[in-house]
Amino acid sequence: MTKEFFMQKGVAYTEKSVATDQIAAQEMIDKSGQMGVPVTIISDEGKEEIVVGFDEERLTSILGLA
Repeated sequence: MTKEFFMQKGVAYTEKSVATDQIAAQEMIDKSGQMGVPVTIISDEGKEEIVVGFDEERLTSILGLA
């Protein structure tokens, strides 16, 4: 759902497969404390927001989308 949301809103993103990329999996766990997916990390000017699961309202707010 997160990928579809980003595509609908025209948001560029980088997808990492934590199932096959151990470094990405460890980064996700280190940053979010979670092992479940999706975990979305939004970076802006050195600040990171972590969204665990699909939370359309929070993603919309963080990204300043209408």
